[in-house]
Amino acid sequence: MRVFRGLPNAESRAPCALTIGNFDGVHRGHQALLARVRAAADARGLPVCVMTFEPHPREFFNPAGAPPRIAMLRDKLEALRTNGVDRVVVEHFNQTFASQSPDTFVENIIVNGLHARWVMIGDDFRYGARRAGDFESLKAAGERYGFEVEQMATVAHPNGTRISSSSVRASLVAGDLEAAQVALGRPYIISGHVVHGAKLGRDLGFPTLNLPIAHKRPALAGIFVVRVHGLADEPLPAVASLGLRPTVDDSGRVLLEVFVLDWHGDAYGKLVRIEFLKKLRDEEKYVDLETLGAAIAKDVDNARAYFGLPPASNAGSRATGFAISATDRIR
Repeated sequence: MRVFRGLPNAESRAPCALTIGNFDGVHRGHQALLARVRAAADARGLPVCVMTFEPHPREFFNPAGAPPRIAMLRDKLEALRTNGVDRVVVEHFNQTFASQSPDTFVENIIVNGLHARWVMIGDDFRYGARRAGDFESLKAAGERYGFEVEQMATVAHPNGTRISSSSVRASLVAGDLEAAQVALGRPYIISGHVVHGAKLGRDLGFPTLNLPIAHKRPALAGIFVVRVHGLADEPLPAVASLGLRPTVDDSGRVLLEVFVLDWHGDAYGKLVRIEFLKKLRDEEKYVDLETLGAAIAKDVDNARAYFGLPPASNAGSRATGFAISATDRIR
């Protein structure tokens, strides 16, 4: 899969089957849409192209009121890749882009920028300044410029509840990982490359993998039982904290800290994935580091019980911790 930051240059442009959207989470509704795009592309001998945006348009227009992010860009791109996408255009959403009229958007982006021959949109898709463009106007533009347009209805759970990024986000905010997994069609995962950290966890007896979160408002927060993929042939049991670390840091920076149970090894430079299994509790601010260390020890005991592992004495001294950076650019 090729990833473009902005529209491809002239040499990289070629006719495609296109869909456009934020695709936050790439949930089962997105997956059904992408499967339809893949089928239409194959029938026409075209590659599948997805245009998505960074930042999220709602973050651009209202930073304080924007919804929490479900996925890091890396994880969104990986989910798009595994759903058969050939090209992704990550368009920088700014005032110039947002100010385009619907007609200008079609001409500059869909026709001249991406050479789309077939376009799939969801039933809530809008485009152009003030979201003035809709399915009917896009279909009319397709007739003028020579591309087909198809609209896909919302995908729902068996009980009729709509599958959407908003519903996935709400499940994560509530700590309901089971509901999120059902809507996503896979476990919730955050990934990144392993780098050196500040070693504070090591001082407390629980060395950790530290993953700086690029977005200030992730959908998930608290203390969790997790599995770590990428350090061994099999996923490793672990316990994780995702949040602001209020006891030791008042910067407002969001981190994911992961303590791997009963593991030794060199992880620096490796790409790992953190799979969230169960929420243990919310994040808390403690009066001192000793109290924080005792809380972590209890979290570790609970994680060991979840995995059916025996209690471990001096567990922190037998583990190895690293730091993961999720701010790495996609290569």
